[in-house]
Amino acid sequence: MMSGHSKWATTKHRKAAVDKARAKVFAKLIRQLEVAARDGGSDLSANATLRTMYTKARDASVPIDTIERAIKRGSGELEGVRYESVSYEGYAPAGVAVMVEGLSDNRNRTGAEIRNLFNKNGGTLAEPGAVSWQFERKGVIGVPRSFDEDRVMEVAMEAGAEDLDDEEERWAVTTAPGDLMAVRHALDEAGLEPSSSDLAMVPTTTVEVVGESEAKRVLRLIEALEDHDDVQAVFANFDIPDAVMATYQG
Repeated sequence: MMSGHSKWATTKHRKAAVDKARAKVFAKLIRQLEVAARDGGSDLSANATLRTMYTKARDASVPIDTIERAIKRGSGELEGVRYESVSYEGYAPAGVAVMVEGLSDNRNRTGAEIRNLFNKNGGTLAEPGAVSWQFERKGVIGVPRSFDEDRVMEVAMEAGAEDLDDEEERWAVTTAPGDLMAVRHALDEAGLEPSSSDLAMVPTTTVEVVGESEAKRVLRLIEALEDHDDVQAVFANFDIPDAVMATYQG
């Protein structure tokens, strides 16, 4: 169940059209490419994580030469800053579980800043393992609504997908992590060109947040975390009604 958080992600994608947000997205994707190349080498055919990040960067229109420089920095062909993966777990208002994934060149600084963002926005940082059991790692592929749902379902399921959700502005195809690129390739081959593909932490249960003020507090924390330079992704298990989500202006 993707629930309200996916609708929030779609809203964020619309907002990301502005130049400032676009630059921030580019910077985060470049960092992901560097780390993937450092951890698994620069050969796309042999490094599945790098292949996923490469596709994600191309979906976001990151220029090829920028992508190639990032891969070279990661593999050591060019000099660059060394980033390491960091993750945080916590709670937003209303008891919503939150998972934060990031890449940092200073773990202590990033940890202190993430804790501060939780505290300032009515949340609390928790111990590792406190909320991660409420999520599963999945591949998620976004397919434009202009394509026929039955056709998308047929091709995706034949290629090994697990589910298809209607997220109003797109079809969201869910896969096991290892099947992400194979299902994406099948959709591409069938002419059903995906708009995005990524690995995500999908909630196994959701927390309903119906009050408008409470919902806004939850979304404000999520947005503050997403806006942090070291944060790559934020996942949460809230379920906020569409009517309440539509009133949120940031």
